[in-house]
Amino acid sequence: MSPRRFMQVDVFTDRPLFGNALAVVLDGEGLSDEQMAAFARWTNLSETTFLLPPTDPVADYRVRIFTPTVELPFAGHPTLGSGHAWLAAGGMPREAGTVVQQCGVGLVRIRRDGARLAFAAPPRRRSGPLDEPMLERIARFLGIPRADIVAHQHCDNGPGWKAVMLQSAAQVLALRPQLSSESELEIGVVAPAGPGKLGVVGSHGADADVAFEVRAFFPAPGGALAEDPVTGSLNAALAQWLIESDRAPSRYVAAQGTAMGRAGRVFVEHDGRDTWIGGHVAPCIEGTLHL
Repeated sequence: MSPRRFMQVDVFTDRPLFGNALAVVLDGEGLSDEQMAAFARWTNLSETTFLLPPTDPVADYRVRIFTPTVELPFAGHPTLGSGHAWLAAGGMPREAGTVVQQCGVGLVRIRRDGARLAFAAPPRRRSGPLDEPMLERIARFLGIPRADIVAHQHCDNGPGWKAVMLQSAAQVLALRPQLSSESELEIGVVAPAGPGKLGVVGSHGADADVAFEVRAFFPAPGGALAEDPVTGSLNAALAQWLIESDRAPSRYVAAQGTAMGRAGRVFVEHDGRDTWIGGHVAPCIEGTLHL
């Protein structure tokens, strides 16, 4: 049983323990699907990734992303965390300054953004407004009147996020959803942070002013929903929706995890072609894994 290199990192924070944790197995080649799934269940983190040699000649590495219950074609914080781990382990990208990750949705570009990394948001698989029965269902789950939802959108980019917008960040933070119900839904909630709080892309980590407050709820083991601390895939699809609909500027910062005692910061920039989702990655654990 050969030891494999292992890292655990905290994503979307510059302070360890205040973002979203990710387990990364740097030498995933030779592990079976069953071994990967079993290890992801054991870590019990929202995601665990396994790095593999690419099968696409353009890619620098291939990643497989597992939750404790399913494999995902794409997820945001595993993309930034895996890219950081690959670089920290000595990975050299084919193109200077840009890492190309191969995953279930295809190729995803990752670039350095000062002290942060940022990935180019993949296209949404589904967009458009939610239907009324779904909105009523989400409102019941969140414990709010249907009238509190002021805008909504399918935000499916691998995970099938269903996003709703409320009027204020205070409403988002006050939510006390029924986490024992709606186990098959992936629900994102967003609201403006308030006047004078537009995000400043040059700001640093938890000190960055924020334009939006975000919360995310996803299926967890045991048939219920859990809250995710900071969610790259949701923020990517939210950014595409909000910027395209003129609800957000082309550059802003979103906060997530506040209700869980975290201080996640997601840095968004639309450059006219791509929407980049950036954040810091803080290393926490390095070692060897025996599987």
